[in-house]
Amino acid sequence: MGWKKITLLSCIASGVIFWLGTDYIMNKGTKPKADGKSNYAIVLGAKVNPGAVPSKSLKNRLDAAAEYAKQYPHVQLIVSGGQGDDEDEAEAVVMRDYLIEQGIEEHRLIVEKKSTSTYENIKFSSQFIPLNQEKITLITNDFHLARAQMIAKHFGFNVDVVAAPTPKTIEFTARARERAGLILQKVKLWR
Repeated sequence: MGWKKITLLSCIASGVIFWLGTDYIMNKGTKPKADGKSNYAIVLGAKVNPGAVPSKSLKNRLDAAAEYAKQYPHVQLIVSGGQGDDEDEAEAVVMRDYLIEQGIEEHRLIVEKKSTSTYENIKFSSQFIPLNQEKITLITNDFHLARAQMIAKHFGFNVDVVAAPTPKTIEFTARARERAGLILQKVKLWR
């Protein structure tokens, strides 16, 4: 077997291992499932469409958050997300308004509207969590939970999760992009 064939097979094998390994990590990120033992849940922001309308991905996160909040009425929700150049309103403001429409009381919602990344979502949201609270709940799309957990643990939190479904129309793209995000985030946190 020539060196070109060996190189090609090595690249294919490495790609398959990377794909399966990151898939395993993303699937593992959907656990442990939240059970209401944490007093604070961070709902991670996502794209807001024109007219301050949550994207399908964000709507799924918010629906999961509303259901969880109704099941556990003592939990405070921190809605987290800033305003992108192409967004009419900060993600956190749109999130708050949507959750109020779903029947969640405004006094249970904490708005963090400076963040521009998952890292900042958790970093800035942690400022609203009392120091004696070591455990938090993360609410985001299923593919996104592993990286979010990695970041939260970096800030010293024990984590449980609520996994919102990823819209089928973006699932392949979102999961493919998240694979690179997992590796890059791990490298950044090692520094």
